[in-house]
Amino acid sequence: METINRLIDGYHDIMDNHSDPRVKDWFLMSSPLPTLSICLTYVFIVKFLGPKLMQNRKPFDLQNVLIWYNLFQVIFSCWLFYESIISGWFTTYSFRCQPVDYSRSPQAMRTVAGCWWYYFSKFTEFFDTFFFVMRKKFDHVSKLHVIHHGIMPLSVWFGVKFTPGGHSTFFGMLNTFVHIVMYSYYLLAALGPKVQKFLWWKKYITVLQMVQFVLVFVHAFQLLFIECDYPRAFVWWIGMHAVLFYYLFSDFYKQAYKKKATKVKVSNNNDSAKPDAALSQKNTLLNGFHSSTLNDVRQRMAGAVASQ
Repeated sequence: METINRLIDGYHDIMDNHSDPRVKDWFLMSSPLPTLSICLTYVFIVKFLGPKLMQNRKPFDLQNVLIWYNLFQVIFSCWLFYESIISGWFTTYSFRCQPVDYSRSPQAMRTVAGCWWYYFSKFTEFFDTFFFVMRKKFDHVSKLHVIHHGIMPLSVWFGVKFTPGGHSTFFGMLNTFVHIVMYSYYLLAALGPKVQKFLWWKKYITVLQMVQFVLVFVHAFQLLFIECDYPRAFVWWIGMHAVLFYYLFSDFYKQAYKKKATKVKVSNNNDSAKPDAALSQKNTLLNGFHSSTLNDVRQRMAGAVASQ
């Protein structure tokens, strides 16, 4: 009991005395437990409840829903990216070391609000998976997809709770840009076959995501080698997330594109070999027919001569 009480006291000390007091009373920011509960509910729905409910149902036709949803996500991502630029990226922020501004100035509070809205956007992204389940595209609900969407809200929650601004928002700035590209692709794909035939660049979205994680990794871990007034714990928190996601996305890229390309190449080689084999077999049959016919003619001629 003493150990448990000590852990509880330590938890309250961190949450009450070391977090950002500006967001204490903001929606879902008082404790990580509501966010954790939402994330676990999401996993339960998309991996168990959803597939079970859809088991004996026809897939939903969600084309119009997908068009409006992806359009919303493009606009939302554009606004979040704009807010990250207004906060200071590419203008006043340093890419080497950018401490968090904990003041209540209008600029600082606008940055905090942008961070909270970015956190909220991680919940709207759950609908990506919900729509996969409703359309019975269960193969799209992969390990990568569920892990990525399932842990991002909780991960971002800690950033908003303790460091809403400064160095850590580099990840959010890059991520919203990637989402502008990604949801634009999904929007175009939802418009139907007439547009889909021009969408040859799907795999490059995954490449862009991997480049994003490399940049986040380098940007975060540089603070391990220079002096910067930024919490070292969040350097590791952000950097290790980048490592995890890079590994997951690179594994997905290999499975989805490189191995697929190898299978197609092997299949094409086999198909090109089939005509040669068929031609060889045809020649063999023709040669056999020719030989047997010729022998039969010779035997008849010999018999005719003998009878004469």
